Amino acid sequence: MSQHSSCSSKSSNSMLDSPRLATSPTTKRLLFIFGTSLACITFVQFFLASRLDQEGSEEGAQLRQREQDTKFGKPFVPSKYLRTVPPNISYDVCIVGAGLSGAVLAERYAKLLGRRSLVIESRDHIGGNCYDYVDAETGILMNLYGAHLFHTNNERVWQYVQSFQDRAPWVKWEHRVKGWIRGKLLPIPVNIDTVNALFNLNISSSSEMDAWLRSVQVPCSGSSPSSSRSSPSSHAVEGCENAEAMALSRVGKQLYEWVFKRYTEKQWGRSPGELDAAITARIPVRNSSDPRYFTDKHQVLPLHGYTHWFEGLLQSPLISVVLGVDFFSVQHSVQHRCGKTFFTGPVDRYFAKAGLGKLEYRSIRFEKEVVRDVGASFYQENSVVNYPGPEEGFTRIVEYKHFLQQRSKHTVIVKEFSTDAGDPYYPVLNQRNRDLHRQYQRLAEEEEHKKEVYFVGRLANYKYFDMDAAIANALSVFERVEKMESLFDLKVGRG
Repeated sequence: MSQHSSCSSKSSNSMLDSPRLATSPTTKRLLFIFGTSLACITFVQFFLASRLDQEGSEEGAQLRQREQDTKFGKPFVPSKYLRTVPPNISYDVCIVGAGLSGAVLAERYAKLLGRRSLVIESRDHIGGNCYDYVDAETGILMNLYGAHLFHTNNERVWQYVQSFQDRAPWVKWEHRVKGWIRGKLLPIPVNIDTVNALFNLNISSSSEMDAWLRSVQVPCSGSSPSSSRSSPSSHAVEGCENAEAMALSRVGKQLYEWVFKRYTEKQWGRSPGELDAAITARIPVRNSSDPRYFTDKHQVLPLHGYTHWFEGLLQSPLISVVLGVDFFSVQHSVQHRCGKTFFTGPVDRYFAKAGLGKLEYRSIRFEKEVVRDVGASFYQENSVVNYPGPEEGFTRIVEYKHFLQQRSKHTVIVKEFSTDAGDPYYPVLNQRNRDLHRQYQRLAEEEEHKKEVYFVGRLANYKYFDMDAAIANALSVFERVEKMESLFDLKVGRG
Protein backbone atom coordinates (compact mmCIF):
# COMPACT_ATOMS: atom_id res chain seq x y z
CA MET A 1 0.00 0.00 0.00
CA SER A 2 1.31 3.38 -0.91
CA GLN A 3 1.34 6.12 1.75
CA HIS A 4 1.60 9.95 1.56
CA SER A 5 5.04 10.88 2.79
CA SER A 6 3.60 13.78 4.79
CA CYS A 7 1.53 11.31 6.84
CA SER A 8 3.99 8.42 7.17
CA SER A 9 5.25 7.17 10.49
CA LYS A 10 7.78 4.46 11.44
CA SER A 11 6.31 3.61 14.80
CA SER A 12 5.61 -0.17 15.10
CA ASN A 13 2.57 0.67 17.24
CA SER A 14 1.03 2.84 14.56
CA MET A 15 -2.47 1.98 13.39
CA LEU A 16 -1.10 2.33 9.87
CA ASP A 17 0.96 -0.87 10.39
CA SER A 18 -2.14 -2.95 11.01
CA PRO A 19 -3.04 -4.94 7.87
CA ARG A 20 -6.66 -5.19 8.96
CA LEU A 21 -7.09 -1.47 9.49
CA ALA A 22 -5.11 -0.59 6.40
CA THR A 23 -7.28 -2.71 4.12
CA SER A 24 -10.61 -1.56 5.61
CA PRO A 25 -12.53 0.73 3.17
CA THR A 26 -13.95 2.69 6.11
CA THR A 27 -10.51 3.22 7.52
CA LYS A 28 -9.19 4.37 4.16
CA ARG A 29 -11.89 7.01 3.97
CA LEU A 30 -11.19 8.18 7.51
CA LEU A 31 -7.45 8.32 6.86
CA PHE A 32 -8.03 10.24 3.64
CA ILE A 33 -10.24 12.80 5.42
CA PHE A 34 -7.76 13.08 8.29
CA GLY A 35 -4.79 13.55 5.98
CA THR A 36 -6.58 16.08 3.82
CA SER A 37 -7.69 18.08 6.87
CA LEU A 38 -4.17 18.10 8.29
CA ALA A 39 -2.78 19.27 4.96
CA CYS A 40 -5.36 22.08 4.78
CA ILE A 41 -4.61 23.22 8.31
CA THR A 42 -0.89 23.29 7.52
CA PHE A 43 -1.51 25.28 4.34
CA VAL A 44 -3.72 27.84 6.16
CA GLN A 45 -1.09 28.29 8.88
CA PHE A 46 1.60 28.77 6.26
CA PHE A 47 -0.57 31.25 4.34
CA LEU A 48 -1.41 33.31 7.43
CA ALA A 49 2.21 33.39 8.56
CA SER A 50 3.29 34.48 5.11
CA ARG A 51 0.57 37.15 5.04
CA LEU A 52 1.59 38.49 8.44
CA ASP A 53 5.19 38.60 7.32
CA GLN A 54 4.13 40.43 4.17
CA GLU A 55 1.99 42.92 6.08
CA GLY A 56 4.78 43.43 8.59
CA SER A 57 7.25 44.10 5.83
CA GLU A 58 4.78 46.47 4.13
CA GLU A 59 4.21 48.32 7.38
CA GLY A 60 7.95 48.51 7.96
CA ALA A 61 8.46 49.76 4.43
CA GLN A 62 5.82 52.43 4.98
CA LEU A 63 7.47 53.52 8.20
CA ARG A 64 10.87 53.65 6.50
CA GLN A 65 9.33 55.61 3.65
CA ARG A 66 7.70 58.00 6.13
CA GLU A 67 11.09 58.59 7.76
CA GLN A 68 12.68 59.27 4.39
CA ASP A 69 9.88 61.47 3.12
CA THR A 70 9.25 63.66 6.17
CA LYS A 71 12.21 65.88 5.66
CA PHE A 72 11.28 69.56 5.81
CA GLY A 73 9.10 70.33 2.80
CA LYS A 74 8.71 66.73 1.57
CA PRO A 75 5.50 65.12 2.83
CA PHE A 76 4.92 61.42 3.36
CA VAL A 77 2.27 60.25 0.88
CA PRO A 78 0.45 56.97 1.67
CA SER A 79 0.13 54.71 -1.36
CA LYS A 80 -3.67 54.80 -1.19
CA TYR A 81 -3.71 58.37 -2.50
CA LEU A 82 -3.72 58.91 -6.24
CA ARG A 83 -1.53 61.08 -8.43
CA THR A 84 -3.91 61.41 -11.38
CA VAL A 85 -7.66 61.74 -11.68
CA PRO A 86 -9.18 58.37 -12.65
CA PRO A 87 -10.71 58.54 -16.15
CA ASN A 88 -14.32 57.75 -17.00
CA ILE A 89 -15.55 57.58 -13.39
CA SER A 90 -18.44 59.72 -12.18
CA TYR A 91 -18.72 61.04 -8.64
CA ASP A 92 -21.59 62.27 -6.52
CA VAL A 93 -19.38 65.02 -5.17
CA CYS A 94 -16.12 66.64 -6.29
CA ILE A 95 -14.22 68.58 -3.66
CA VAL A 96 -11.36 70.95 -4.45
CA GLY A 97 -8.95 70.95 -1.50
CA ALA A 98 -8.06 68.37 1.17
CA GLY A 99 -7.90 70.82 4.06
CA LEU A 100 -10.37 71.08 6.93
CA SER A 101 -13.38 72.11 4.86
CA GLY A 102 -12.81 69.56 2.10
CA ALA A 103 -12.04 66.65 4.41
CA VAL A 104 -15.08 67.28 6.62
CA LEU A 105 -17.38 67.46 3.58
CA ALA A 106 -15.99 64.23 2.11
CA GLU A 107 -16.35 62.43 5.45
CA ARG A 108 -19.96 63.59 5.88
CA TYR A 109 -21.01 62.55 2.39
CA ALA A 110 -19.43 59.11 2.80
CA LYS A 111 -20.63 58.38 6.33
CA LEU A 112 -24.12 59.89 6.35
CA LEU A 113 -25.24 59.55 2.74
CA GLY A 114 -23.02 56.83 1.31
CA ARG A 115 -21.99 59.18 -1.50
CA ARG A 116 -18.82 58.85 -3.55
CA SER A 117 -16.39 61.79 -3.48
CA LEU A 118 -13.36 62.86 -5.48
CA VAL A 119 -11.01 65.14 -3.52
CA ILE A 120 -8.51 67.04 -5.66
CA GLU A 121 -5.57 68.63 -3.82
CA SER A 122 -2.86 70.70 -5.51
CA ARG A 123 -0.32 70.06 -2.74
CA ASP A 124 1.49 66.76 -2.23
CA HIS A 125 -0.29 66.05 1.06
CA ILE A 126 -3.66 66.14 2.80
CA GLY A 127 -4.52 68.36 5.76
CA GLY A 128 -4.13 71.81 4.24
CA ASN A 129 -2.24 74.19 6.49
CA CYS A 130 -2.79 71.82 9.44
CA TYR A 131 -0.43 69.25 7.87
CA ASP A 132 2.27 67.98 10.24
CA TYR A 133 5.09 65.47 10.02
CA VAL A 134 7.92 63.93 12.05
CA ASP A 135 11.15 65.81 11.45
CA ALA A 136 13.76 63.33 10.22
CA GLU A 137 16.69 64.99 12.02
CA THR A 138 15.14 65.30 15.48
CA GLY A 139 12.16 62.92 15.58
CA ILE A 140 9.95 65.85 16.61
CA LEU A 141 6.37 66.12 15.36
CA MET A 142 5.94 69.57 13.83
CA ASN A 143 3.70 71.59 11.52
CA LEU A 144 4.89 72.55 8.07
CA TYR A 145 2.79 75.73 7.90
CA GLY A 146 2.98 77.12 11.42
CA ALA A 147 1.66 75.91 14.77
CA HIS A 148 -2.02 74.96 14.90
CA LEU A 149 -3.80 74.83 18.26
CA PHE A 150 -7.34 73.52 18.39
CA HIS A 151 -9.69 75.37 20.73
CA THR A 152 -13.45 75.79 20.78
CA ASN A 153 -16.54 76.65 22.79
CA ASN A 154 -18.73 75.19 20.06
CA GLU A 155 -20.13 71.97 21.51
CA ARG A 156 -21.31 70.72 18.12
CA VAL A 157 -17.80 71.00 16.68
CA TRP A 158 -16.33 69.44 19.80
CA GLN A 159 -18.71 66.50 19.53
CA TYR A 160 -17.71 66.06 15.88
CA VAL A 161 -13.94 65.97 16.45
CA GLN A 162 -14.40 63.70 19.47
CA SER A 163 -16.30 61.19 17.33
CA PHE A 164 -12.93 60.01 15.96
CA GLN A 165 -11.37 59.61 19.41
CA ASP A 166 -11.01 55.82 19.09
CA ARG A 167 -8.58 55.99 16.16
CA ALA A 168 -7.30 59.57 16.40
CA PRO A 169 -7.38 60.68 20.04
CA TRP A 170 -7.08 64.28 21.23
CA VAL A 171 -5.33 65.29 24.45
CA LYS A 172 -5.69 68.43 26.54
CA TRP A 173 -3.23 71.22 25.75
CA GLU A 174 -3.53 74.81 26.99
CA HIS A 175 -1.48 77.09 24.77
CA ARG A 176 0.67 79.80 26.33
CA VAL A 177 2.61 82.53 24.56
CA LYS A 178 5.21 85.00 25.73
CA GLY A 179 6.78 87.94 23.98
CA TRP A 180 9.91 90.06 24.24
CA ILE A 181 8.67 93.54 25.19
CA ARG A 182 11.21 96.21 26.14
CA GLY A 183 13.78 93.59 27.04
CA LYS A 184 11.43 91.49 29.17
CA LEU A 185 9.84 88.13 28.37
CA LEU A 186 6.20 88.72 29.30
CA PRO A 187 2.80 87.04 28.89
CA ILE A 188 0.93 87.50 25.62
CA PRO A 189 -1.95 88.42 25.51
CA VAL A 190 -1.49 91.45 27.72
CA ASN A 191 -2.68 90.65 31.23
CA ILE A 192 -2.17 91.92 34.78
CA ASP A 193 1.36 90.51 34.97
CA THR A 194 2.31 92.14 31.66
CA VAL A 195 1.08 95.55 32.78
CA ASN A 196 2.68 95.31 36.23
CA ALA A 197 6.07 94.43 34.73
CA LEU A 198 6.01 97.17 32.08
CA PHE A 199 4.62 100.02 34.20
CA ASN A 200 6.02 99.03 37.61
CA LEU A 201 2.52 98.70 39.05
CA ASN A 202 0.96 96.38 41.60
CA ILE A 203 -2.45 95.60 40.13
CA SER A 204 -3.93 92.59 41.90
CA SER A 205 -7.56 92.21 40.78
CA SER A 206 -9.76 92.34 37.70
CA SER A 207 -11.51 95.48 38.94
CA GLU A 208 -8.15 97.23 39.34
CA MET A 209 -7.09 96.12 35.86
CA ASP A 210 -10.38 97.36 34.39
CA ALA A 211 -9.91 100.69 36.10
CA TRP A 212 -6.35 101.01 34.77
CA LEU A 213 -7.45 100.14 31.24
CA ARG A 214 -10.18 102.80 31.38
CA SER A 215 -7.62 105.36 32.46
CA VAL A 216 -5.43 104.78 29.39
CA GLN A 217 -7.92 103.88 26.67
CA VAL A 218 -8.60 106.30 23.82
CA PRO A 219 -12.27 105.81 22.86
CA CYS A 220 -13.12 105.57 19.19
CA SER A 221 -15.17 108.39 17.72
CA GLY A 222 -18.85 107.66 18.14
CA SER A 223 -18.33 105.19 20.97
CA SER A 224 -17.14 104.95 24.53
CA PRO A 225 -15.78 102.08 26.62
CA SER A 226 -19.08 101.76 28.46
CA SER A 227 -21.32 101.90 25.39
CA SER A 228 -19.28 99.78 23.00
CA ARG A 229 -18.36 96.88 25.22
CA SER A 230 -19.35 95.33 28.53
CA SER A 231 -15.80 95.47 29.93
CA PRO A 232 -12.65 97.36 28.90
CA SER A 233 -10.98 94.14 27.72
CA SER A 234 -13.75 92.80 25.44
CA HIS A 235 -13.72 92.71 21.62
CA ALA A 236 -15.93 95.46 20.20
CA VAL A 237 -15.40 97.01 16.77
CA GLU A 238 -18.28 99.49 16.79
CA GLY A 239 -17.22 103.08 16.10
CA CYS A 240 -13.55 102.30 15.40
CA GLU A 241 -12.42 103.35 11.93
CA ASN A 242 -9.33 101.16 11.65
CA ALA A 243 -7.01 98.77 13.47
CA GLU A 244 -5.03 101.58 15.08
CA ALA A 245 -8.14 103.21 16.55
CA MET A 246 -9.33 99.80 17.74
CA ALA A 247 -6.05 99.07 19.52
CA LEU A 248 -5.90 102.51 21.14
CA SER A 249 -9.46 102.07 22.40
CA ARG A 250 -8.48 98.83 24.09
CA VAL A 251 -4.98 99.29 25.52
CA GLY A 252 -4.07 102.96 25.23
CA LYS A 253 -1.17 104.67 23.49
CA GLN A 254 1.80 103.19 25.35
CA LEU A 255 0.84 99.53 25.08
CA TYR A 256 -0.21 100.12 21.50
CA GLU A 257 3.28 101.41 20.65
CA TRP A 258 5.09 98.65 22.53
CA VAL A 259 2.95 95.62 21.70
CA PHE A 260 0.55 96.21 18.81
CA LYS A 261 1.93 98.73 16.35
CA ARG A 262 5.20 97.16 15.17
CA TYR A 263 3.87 93.62 15.33
CA THR A 264 0.88 94.59 13.18
CA GLU A 265 3.16 96.33 10.69
CA LYS A 266 5.38 93.26 10.43
CA GLN A 267 2.49 90.84 10.14
CA TRP A 268 0.45 92.80 7.62
CA GLY A 269 3.04 94.91 5.79
CA ARG A 270 0.87 97.97 6.37
CA SER A 271 0.34 100.49 9.12
CA PRO A 272 -2.56 99.71 11.46
CA GLY A 273 -4.28 102.85 10.19
CA GLU A 274 -4.69 101.16 6.79
CA LEU A 275 -6.32 98.02 8.18
CA ASP A 276 -9.81 97.09 9.28
CA ALA A 277 -10.61 97.44 12.99
CA ALA A 278 -11.36 93.70 13.14
CA ILE A 279 -7.61 92.97 12.83
CA THR A 280 -6.76 94.24 16.32
CA ALA A 281 -10.20 93.52 17.79
CA ARG A 282 -9.53 89.76 17.70
CA ILE A 283 -6.27 90.04 19.69
CA PRO A 284 -7.20 89.21 23.29
CA VAL A 285 -6.54 91.40 26.32
CA ARG A 286 -6.94 89.97 29.82
CA ASN A 287 -8.15 91.68 32.98
CA SER A 288 -6.67 88.81 35.02
CA SER A 289 -3.38 86.94 35.37
CA ASP A 290 -4.60 84.06 33.23
CA PRO A 291 -1.50 83.11 31.17
CA ARG A 292 -3.38 81.02 28.57
CA TYR A 293 -3.60 82.35 25.04
CA PHE A 294 -7.14 80.98 24.67
CA THR A 295 -9.90 80.74 27.26
CA ASP A 296 -12.11 78.26 25.36
CA LYS A 297 -13.65 75.36 27.24
CA HIS A 298 -12.01 72.78 24.97
CA GLN A 299 -8.30 73.11 24.15
CA VAL A 300 -6.59 70.05 22.68
CA LEU A 301 -3.95 68.69 20.33
CA PRO A 302 -4.18 65.45 18.31
CA LEU A 303 -2.05 62.86 20.07
CA HIS A 304 -0.66 61.44 16.82
CA GLY A 305 -0.72 64.66 14.85
CA TYR A 306 -3.15 66.42 12.53
CA THR A 307 -2.15 64.42 9.46
CA HIS A 308 -3.10 61.18 11.22
CA TRP A 309 -6.47 62.71 12.13
CA PHE A 310 -7.06 63.76 8.52
CA GLU A 311 -6.19 60.25 7.34
CA GLY A 312 -9.03 59.02 9.55
CA LEU A 313 -11.45 61.53 8.03
CA LEU A 314 -10.57 60.40 4.51
CA GLN A 315 -10.29 56.65 5.08
CA SER A 316 -13.65 55.63 3.59
CA PRO A 317 -13.41 53.59 0.35
CA LEU A 318 -16.03 56.00 -1.00
CA ILE A 319 -13.46 58.82 -0.92
CA SER A 320 -10.83 59.07 -3.66
CA VAL A 321 -8.02 61.54 -2.94
CA VAL A 322 -5.80 62.87 -5.73
CA LEU A 323 -2.67 64.76 -4.68
CA GLY A 324 -0.41 67.10 -6.61
CA VAL A 325 -3.06 68.00 -9.19
CA ASP A 326 -4.24 71.56 -9.89
CA PHE A 327 -8.02 71.51 -10.22
CA PHE A 328 -7.96 74.02 -13.05
CA SER A 329 -5.77 71.70 -15.14
CA VAL A 330 -8.47 69.00 -15.01
CA GLN A 331 -11.59 71.11 -14.54
CA HIS A 332 -12.82 70.60 -18.09
CA SER A 333 -12.39 66.83 -17.96
CA VAL A 334 -14.11 66.31 -14.59
CA GLN A 335 -16.85 68.94 -14.53
CA HIS A 336 -19.38 66.69 -16.30
CA ARG A 337 -18.56 63.77 -13.99
CA CYS A 338 -19.35 65.60 -10.74
CA GLY A 339 -22.84 65.78 -9.29
CA LYS A 340 -21.93 68.69 -7.02
CA THR A 341 -18.68 70.59 -6.64
CA PHE A 342 -17.30 72.19 -3.47
CA PHE A 343 -14.49 74.67 -4.03
CA THR A 344 -12.27 75.56 -1.05
CA GLY A 345 -9.55 77.50 -2.87
CA PRO A 346 -9.19 81.26 -3.49
CA VAL A 347 -12.45 82.61 -4.89
CA ASP A 348 -10.64 85.18 -7.06
CA ARG A 349 -8.71 82.42 -8.82
CA TYR A 350 -11.89 80.49 -9.61
CA PHE A 351 -13.32 83.59 -11.28
CA ALA A 352 -10.04 84.87 -12.73
CA LYS A 353 -11.55 85.13 -16.21
CA ALA A 354 -14.05 87.68 -14.89
CA GLY A 355 -11.21 90.23 -14.84
CA LEU A 356 -12.19 91.78 -11.50
CA GLY A 357 -8.67 91.77 -10.07
CA LYS A 358 -6.93 89.87 -7.28
CA LEU A 359 -7.83 89.90 -3.63
CA GLU A 360 -4.90 90.59 -1.32
CA TYR A 361 -3.54 88.00 1.08
CA ARG A 362 -0.62 87.81 3.47
CA SER A 363 1.60 84.76 3.47
CA ILE A 364 4.33 83.40 5.77
CA ARG A 365 7.91 82.42 5.07
CA PHE A 366 9.27 79.77 7.44
CA GLU A 367 12.93 79.42 8.39
CA LYS A 368 13.65 76.13 10.13
CA GLU A 369 16.72 75.57 12.31
CA VAL A 370 17.79 72.43 14.16
CA VAL A 371 19.53 73.09 17.47
CA ARG A 372 21.57 70.02 18.36
CA ASP A 373 22.57 68.33 21.57
CA VAL A 374 20.36 70.24 23.98
CA GLY A 375 19.34 67.08 25.81
CA ALA A 376 16.08 67.52 27.71
CA SER A 377 16.38 71.32 27.51
CA PHE A 378 14.77 73.77 25.12
CA TYR A 379 15.80 76.72 22.97
CA GLN A 380 13.22 79.04 24.54
CA GLU A 381 10.93 79.15 27.55
CA ASN A 382 7.64 78.66 25.66
CA SER A 383 6.49 76.86 22.56
CA VAL A 384 5.76 80.24 20.97
CA VAL A 385 7.63 83.48 21.67
CA ASN A 386 6.49 86.64 19.90
CA TYR A 387 8.76 89.49 18.81
CA PRO A 388 6.49 92.55 18.60
CA GLY A 389 9.35 95.07 18.40
CA PRO A 390 11.28 96.33 15.36
CA GLU A 391 14.53 94.62 16.44
CA GLU A 392 13.79 91.40 14.55
CA GLY A 393 12.28 90.91 11.11
CA PHE A 394 10.30 87.80 12.14
CA THR A 395 7.07 87.90 14.11
CA ARG A 396 7.62 84.83 16.29
CA ILE A 397 9.68 81.70 16.94
CA VAL A 398 7.93 78.35 17.37
CA GLU A 399 9.70 75.49 19.15
CA TYR A 400 7.74 72.32 18.47
CA LYS A 401 9.47 70.16 21.08
CA HIS A 402 7.34 71.88 23.72
CA PHE A 403 4.06 70.62 22.26
CA LEU A 404 2.95 67.44 24.09
CA GLN A 405 6.33 67.45 25.91
CA GLN A 406 8.14 65.62 23.14
CA ARG A 407 11.48 63.96 23.86
CA SER A 408 14.56 64.45 21.73
CA LYS A 409 18.22 65.16 22.41
CA HIS A 410 17.88 67.96 19.84
CA THR A 411 15.26 70.63 19.24
CA VAL A 412 13.89 72.42 16.20
CA ILE A 413 12.77 76.04 15.91
CA VAL A 414 10.97 77.87 13.11
CA LYS A 415 11.12 81.63 12.59
CA GLU A 416 8.08 83.11 10.87
CA PHE A 417 8.32 86.07 8.50
CA SER A 418 5.13 87.62 7.10
CA THR A 419 5.23 88.40 3.39
CA ASP A 420 3.04 89.26 0.42
CA ALA A 421 4.51 86.43 -1.67
CA GLY A 422 3.62 82.75 -1.25
CA ASP A 423 0.57 80.69 -0.40
CA PRO A 424 -2.42 82.78 0.73
CA TYR A 425 -2.94 82.69 4.50
CA TYR A 426 -4.70 85.77 5.81
CA PRO A 427 -7.16 88.01 3.94
CA VAL A 428 -6.04 91.66 4.06
CA LEU A 429 -9.11 93.37 5.46
CA ASN A 430 -9.44 96.86 4.06
CA GLN A 431 -12.16 98.69 2.13
CA ARG A 432 -10.75 97.90 -1.32
CA ASN A 433 -10.72 94.14 -0.64
CA ARG A 434 -14.13 94.17 1.01
CA ASP A 435 -15.70 95.88 -2.00
CA LEU A 436 -13.96 93.52 -4.42
CA HIS A 437 -15.01 90.47 -2.44
CA ARG A 438 -18.67 91.52 -2.65
CA GLN A 439 -18.40 91.28 -6.43
CA TYR A 440 -16.94 87.78 -6.14
CA GLN A 441 -19.71 86.83 -3.73
CA ARG A 442 -22.32 87.68 -6.35
CA LEU A 443 -20.52 85.52 -8.90
CA ALA A 444 -20.31 82.66 -6.39
CA GLU A 445 -24.04 82.84 -5.72
CA GLU A 446 -24.74 82.63 -9.45
CA GLU A 447 -22.38 79.66 -9.84
CA GLU A 448 -24.11 77.84 -6.99
CA HIS A 449 -27.54 78.45 -8.48
CA LYS A 450 -26.63 77.52 -12.07
CA LYS A 451 -23.96 74.83 -11.70
CA GLU A 452 -24.21 73.50 -8.12
CA VAL A 453 -20.72 74.78 -7.30
CA TYR A 454 -20.44 75.72 -3.61
CA PHE A 455 -17.73 77.89 -2.09
CA VAL A 456 -16.57 76.77 1.34
CA GLY A 457 -13.80 77.76 3.76
CA ARG A 458 -11.55 80.73 4.45
CA LEU A 459 -10.06 81.18 0.96
CA ALA A 460 -13.36 80.71 -0.85
CA ASN A 461 -15.13 83.08 1.56
CA TYR A 462 -12.19 85.50 1.94
CA LYS A 463 -12.56 85.26 5.68
CA TYR A 464 -10.22 84.13 8.43
CA PHE A 465 -11.54 81.04 10.22
CA ASP A 466 -10.12 79.43 13.32
CA MET A 467 -10.07 75.65 13.01
CA ASP A 468 -13.33 75.15 14.87
CA ALA A 469 -15.06 77.82 12.78
CA ALA A 470 -13.85 76.12 9.59
CA ILE A 471 -15.32 72.80 10.76
CA ALA A 472 -18.59 74.46 11.81
CA ASN A 473 -18.82 76.19 8.44
CA ALA A 474 -18.28 72.93 6.53
CA LEU A 475 -20.89 71.10 8.63
CA SER A 476 -23.41 73.90 8.10
CA VAL A 477 -22.82 74.01 4.34
CA PHE A 478 -23.28 70.24 4.09
CA GLU A 479 -26.56 70.40 5.98
CA ARG A 480 -27.80 73.38 3.97
CA VAL A 481 -26.97 71.84 0.59
CA GLU A 482 -28.50 68.48 1.50
CA LYS A 483 -31.40 70.10 3.36
CA MET A 484 -30.59 68.15 6.51
CA GLU A 485 -30.93 69.00 10.15
CA SER A 486 -27.94 68.41 12.39
CA LEU A 487 -27.58 64.68 13.07
CA PHE A 488 -25.70 65.32 16.30
CA ASP A 489 -27.27 65.00 19.72
CA LEU A 490 -30.16 67.46 19.85
CA LYS A 491 -29.09 68.44 23.36
CA VAL A 492 -26.00 70.02 21.80
CA GLY A 493 -26.60 73.49 20.36
CA ARG A 494 -25.73 74.35 16.78
CA GLY A 495 -23.02 76.74 18.03
